[in-house]
Amino acid sequence: MELRQLRYFVRAVELGSIRRAASELGVAVSLLGQDLDRLEAQLSTQLLRRTRSGLIPTDAGFAFLRHAQLTLQHAVEAVEAARQKRLVGHVSVGLPPSTASVLGVPLVMAMRERHPELRVHLVEALSGHLAAMLDARQLDLALVARGNATRRWRVRPLIDERVYLLGRADLPGFPAVETLSLADLGDLPLVMPSGSHGLRALLDLAFERAGVQPHIALEIDGLALLMDAVCAGLGATLQPGSVVCREPGRPLRALLIADPDARRQTLIASQSEDELSPAALATRVVIADVAHELAVAGRWPGTTLHDLNTGGDEP
Repeated sequence: MELRQLRYFVRAVELGSIRRAASELGVAVSLLGQDLDRLEAQLSTQLLRRTRSGLIPTDAGFAFLRHAQLTLQHAVEAVEAARQKRLVGHVSVGLPPSTASVLGVPLVMAMRERHPELRVHLVEALSGHLAAMLDARQLDLALVARGNATRRWRVRPLIDERVYLLGRADLPGFPAVETLSLADLGDLPLVMPSGSHGLRALLDLAFERAGVQPHIALEIDGLALLMDAVCAGLGATLQPGSVVCREPGRPLRALLIADPDARRQTLIASQSEDELSPAALATRVVIADVAHELAVAGRWPGTTLHDLNTGGDEP
């Protein structure tokens, strides 16, 4: 199989016509058609169906199309990298808001230092939305909570985060200790994301296992607004350690929750390993390195790191 065949196949599908693809690529119609026939013979399957309305991919053709496009993209980036003697291309990374608050800027700075020619596109969104974008191949990599991972992805555990109670010290009923359990919250009003949020689902399970019925005073699906409400004294909240770093200078206390179930595991998720571009592979390494540096420096509280060198994991 040659890159030329992949290029002919992709353009023929995009234009819906062998004749138009041949004209655009500057080759004879018969030559392009022969290469497509040879490709189908090599794969032992029909990729294209000729109809009166034009060329239509078969189910196998649709499955093959994305891989062919990725292969061509990686080939172009490989040639450019060889010419410039450095890694080039682009990579898109999805981060949930809590993780973005501690990892986002340090990641961008590290990428600029290590791979200045790479174009980095960061997307901040809830884990569920990041999962949908990853499924739609709109992201190369995404950091998602374990509960949002699917078996379609290649996942590697990155970090475990302990959960903290965040709130104003003058909030009525706010505990005066440094560490507590979920059972110690009593009737303390909580400002929490709704049930569709991955962290909320994790904490609901932790409350259930602890035999505790929490007092949910407000539900807010937006980290900035949620923390504004907490700072205004409308309630306390339960958040991972990364959010503790997000609120410097605000009149909030952070108390560690000791329950073993009150922790979130964050994964680096992607499509299969062979679909990742050199840019995505390099970025995954940088993400792990930056997370390690932040944790060691005490800038990511309550974290336990995983070794990415141990290989992938299945959700």
